[in-house]
Amino acid sequence: MFPNSNLGRPPFSPALFSQQQFINTHNFRNVTLSGTILAGVVTPQSTCVWPFSNVCTTFTPALPSILGRKRRSDDQSSPYEVKRQRFQSPPSQPSGRSVPFSVEHRNSAPSPGISSMLPLVDYPQNSLKGVGDKLSEQILDLFCNCQQQTIDLERKDFCRTQIQREIQRIFPQTRLYLVGSSLNGFGTRYSDADLCLVLKEVPMNQRSEACHILGLIQQLFYRLSYIDRPQLIRAKVPIVKFRDKVSGVEFDLNVNNIVGIRNTFLLRSYASTESRVRPLVLVVKKWARYHGINDASRGTLNSYSLVLMVLHYLQTLPEPVIPSLQKDYPECFEPTMQLQFVHRRGSNISPYSSLNNSNLGDLLLGFLRYYATEFNWNNSIISVREAKVIPKTNEKEWKNKYICVEEPFDRTNTARAVHDKCKFDTIKKEFVQSWHKLKEKRDLFSILPEAAASECRRR
Repeated sequence: MFPNSNLGRPPFSPALFSQQQFINTHNFRNVTLSGTILAGVVTPQSTCVWPFSNVCTTFTPALPSILGRKRRSDDQSSPYEVKRQRFQSPPSQPSGRSVPFSVEHRNSAPSPGISSMLPLVDYPQNSLKGVGDKLSEQILDLFCNCQQQTIDLERKDFCRTQIQREIQRIFPQTRLYLVGSSLNGFGTRYSDADLCLVLKEVPMNQRSEACHILGLIQQLFYRLSYIDRPQLIRAKVPIVKFRDKVSGVEFDLNVNNIVGIRNTFLLRSYASTESRVRPLVLVVKKWARYHGINDASRGTLNSYSLVLMVLHYLQTLPEPVIPSLQKDYPECFEPTMQLQFVHRRGSNISPYSSLNNSNLGDLLLGFLRYYATEFNWNNSIISVREAKVIPKTNEKEWKNKYICVEEPFDRTNTARAVHDKCKFDTIKKEFVQSWHKLKEKRDLFSILPEAAASECRRR
């Protein structure tokens, strides 16, 4: 199904290692003692052709036992000494507004599902801009300047391929998925990238197993010359944060957070269903970031919650812009579906023909008004799965929570980071103030200064 990074290993299997095998793996030296780990991992000589350049680098990999000790200066054969060649500068923004999302992979193994994912919608100008509507024009201009380009996705996916190859020296038959905004259609040119390492398609204890595995990966990353500042963050879903020196992209890598893979393809399906979704989501994320309410580490909303809030608003209009895809196509989003089939099912989804003809400006104004004046924060849960508001219950997940946004697959609260009333009040205040300003001036720059809106163009 998926190519395996030219390593000659068998295809991905959902049953890989037992829990005890992971816990017993105390360090890299112990890992290399296993014949299962070493079998077929390295070849006497490997040739790697880096994309975006004409450089061909040949090296002879050393056995992974080098990971259990410091690298000596005479370890000339170590694969970790090879530096990735720098990419060319990205091309300038094309003059046309519609940017294709298709990816042509030349020398790297594609991320699982990229080649057969739903294509994202091109933009018929008349339906999006709104005749003579300044605000809609500004939103569309912002989107066209800031949306992720094909080459941006290629860079991220190429880095994923290289890192997957290194991780498979320790954990064979694992798969590394690109997830989040980089793949779901709502990313910008300079957004960070999320990675999910899948070792087994069953729940994993994130406090013990996942942290232990990420600790091993962090040690591996210290050995890779093209990775900078690997840092283990012990959150509810622990991650290793690092920077790819070649592309400059910041990455967050988690282990077995399977729901992130499923919701990536769900959001991409929404992005491809109706052409107004992506521009509206992008401008809302830029607005929230500028006003300081899009940072879960500081007790405000994460980007995923903001996207779900936009989708929920579009679903609950008197004439909906989008439907509930999980209701209309339950077979495409079965929560227990094996991962190798997740990206395939999207091909069964048809574009949605909405009778709502609102332009982008009206939709942005309505979004702000909905959460400023109409939505009942005290008693309501935002549900994209149901395409409606559902009442709060006394369950632990929802009780005494300021903002409740239902995760469409595991039904947890994606906005649980908002646990301080002052932060909650700040979020509500920004909705109210921005709604009043935008209603009065119908100018995007009244709520998102031009300098912030044109950041992608400058960079």
